[in-house]
Amino acid sequence: MASSRQVAEMSDNAKAFDSRMIAPALLDWYDRHARDLPWRTGPEALRNGVRPDPYRVWLSEVMLQQTTVAAVKSYYRRFTVTWPTVESLAAAADDDVMAAWAGLGYYSRARNLIAAARKVAEASGFPGNAEGLRALPGVGEYTSNAIAAIAYGEAVPVVDGNVERVVSRLLALAEPVKSAKSLIRETVAAMTPLDRPGDFAQAMMDLGATICTPKRPACVLCPINDRCTAFLAGPDPATLPVKAPKKERPSRLAAAFVAERATDGAVLLVRRPPSGLLGGMAGPYVTEFSSKKDGATGEGAAPFSADWVDCGTAEHGFTHFLLTLEVMWAQTPHGADLPPGAFWCPRERLAGEALPTVMRKAIAAAIPDAFNSGKI
Repeated sequence: MASSRQVAEMSDNAKAFDSRMIAPALLDWYDRHARDLPWRTGPEALRNGVRPDPYRVWLSEVMLQQTTVAAVKSYYRRFTVTWPTVESLAAAADDDVMAAWAGLGYYSRARNLIAAARKVAEASGFPGNAEGLRALPGVGEYTSNAIAAIAYGEAVPVVDGNVERVVSRLLALAEPVKSAKSLIRETVAAMTPLDRPGDFAQAMMDLGATICTPKRPACVLCPINDRCTAFLAGPDPATLPVKAPKKERPSRLAAAFVAERATDGAVLLVRRPPSGLLGGMAGPYVTEFSSKKDGATGEGAAPFSADWVDCGTAEHGFTHFLLTLEVMWAQTPHGADLPPGAFWCPRERLAGEALPTVMRKAIAAAIPDAFNSGKI
């Protein structure tokens, strides 16, 4: 941890990085180099009187949580074509939204998305400030501040991973980000201008994504390098932020039982409980597992008696643990007692079902041509 003197010195540095020193140069750079993103209202459009749509800002920010811009683009376009307004999303069936989200991961975000859309539709619009936005399901400090700054012009600090990296280098922080979050937030708040706070927030994100990158930052091209402590005095900006020791992800084991109906090849899916890991999602019957414990394995853990065939394993990485599924396959005998929440999915509808990636991997291990694609 930093000493009291170090914290005081860093706080003094933070106060020096106000909007008078940083914002004008950064906004000038953003006006010329802003990324063209499908959810963004660029600086030229803003000058021509086009205002950001709070629905699209909110949707993109929820999708971008713990996900890359490249991964989100196609999902965002699909959602906004299918549900162009928050009212249309609020009226959508849960299963349709979950199916459209399938593959994007972190499925609690999709459940919160549906709940928040219905709350907004019921209120006839989004809250107009960060405090009100924070009351929506799935909206925390970062997301509420981003929506408030971009959609409503509220001068609140917007701090994502890119911004944390930029500020860590501006101040040459000797501590990992986790230990310096309050200082970073204080610095961003001091830098954020009353005029164009949304553009400033997006400029900081773009700077981190395109110039102040994790590896090999292009410091000579940075529009604020004359204010960057790490660039001017060291340490090497590429060594910042300081990395906290990584915890090794535990490995967990469970079993997946993929059953086919003999008459037509339909696949047995089971809807998971609405809360918890992969809550509300469907997949083959999988023994209960978590980040802290293994699930049962072996034929004795099957949901019903059948001639189960060992199909090898399917592996998947969750945020906090690695999962290996022992995959078994069988044709379901007539009159089998199916587990609660089970339903038959016709083979031709399987690819469009809202299946998490781990469940698709398990099905593909048992039925290689189940999705008519070699990529899961």
